[in-house]
Amino acid sequence: MRARIWHLVMVAIVTILSGCKGFWDPPPSPTPKSSSGVFYVLNRKALQIEGFTIVSGSIRSVAGSPYSLSSEPIAVALSPSGHFVYVSTSAGIFLFRAGNSGTLTLANGGAVISSDPAEAMQVAPGGLWLLEAVSGSGTLSAIPLDYTTGLPADGASAQSVALPSSNVPQLAMSPSNSTHPYLFVAMAAHGTAVIPFSAGNTNPLGAIRTIPVMSSTGEATAVAVDVANRLLFVGETAALPGTQSGGVRVFDITSNIGELSDSPYRTGGTGPAAILATEYYVYVANKSVSGSTKGNIAGFAITETGSEYSLTTLSSIAAGIATVGLAEDNTLTYIAAANSGGGPDLNVYTFDSSTHGKLDSVTTGSIDAGANQAVAIAATP
Repeated sequence: MRARIWHLVMVAIVTILSGCKGFWDPPPSPTPKSSSGVFYVLNRKALQIEGFTIVSGSIRSVAGSPYSLSSEPIAVALSPSGHFVYVSTSAGIFLFRAGNSGTLTLANGGAVISSDPAEAMQVAPGGLWLLEAVSGSGTLSAIPLDYTTGLPADGASAQSVALPSSNVPQLAMSPSNSTHPYLFVAMAAHGTAVIPFSAGNTNPLGAIRTIPVMSSTGEATAVAVDVANRLLFVGETAALPGTQSGGVRVFDITSNIGELSDSPYRTGGTGPAAILATEYYVYVANKSVSGSTKGNIAGFAITETGSEYSLTTLSSIAAGIATVGLAEDNTLTYIAAANSGGGPDLNVYTFDSSTHGKLDSVTTGSIDAGANQAVAIAATP
């Protein structure tokens, strides 16, 4: 009789726990690929775009790479289709068309499609808007696009709003599965802007609200949204006390952007500069770590229990000096980090075969010997 009761209790416990998404079952592991998708990294010193793939653990340049630019590059964004690559420079924004193998061809007769030197850019889901944030002027603009050509749409006007800050290092937006999409803009000491976005409107930009920084001495330097459109991640330089003051704050988008009770989470560095958020994990790159010349990448597992979310800290891994960007290739096998201070210019990682979410180093590379001027990185979706 006791054995029968104990069996029923165990069945009940398993039933309850198995219904808690993210608690009972570990996330599935992707099947590793020997060859990656295409990465693009901007080289400020050499005025170039470097295109590369990972083949059997080695970095291989795509045909025709590097591609020359006429002025210093600042930011890069790809269309959801992967057919168009937008490169912001000090002279404005150029459009490139991407071939099947990642080769680039300059479009629009070599002329800029916008004169704005955008500090941060992203193409909206659907490919009908290019969102750009310009430091100095503190302007956020939405440029309507022709989906078939990637060029600004004929007969439609760009829409702009003034941000509360002239320093706008990054922006991110809700993914394509969002029913209530937002734009999020990191604004340094002014915190993070939250802007409703309606792609079907002539002016898609809504009223701005602001998430203040945790500390008056800190800055919001990085933003990202997970691909399942549940969580907003904000990297701040003074989110936590102590020598390694960098941290990531986490907000539940589904609950009117409320901050998680355990937030912020310590990232083990002093300058969060890039965040890569997947469905199950989030990775935060610190430009620097106190006591070291190099930065690191801190990993976290995203746990969903009922309607509650939390992060579990994974082991961190070393990066180069002053990491400025993270990108995951479309085979979900490799993550690349671009380091503006070199040491090396590029770090390439893959996922550990036995520990879910843990990153293992694959290889390192140089974009231009002695240049040490990688400023941005993106991968073909």
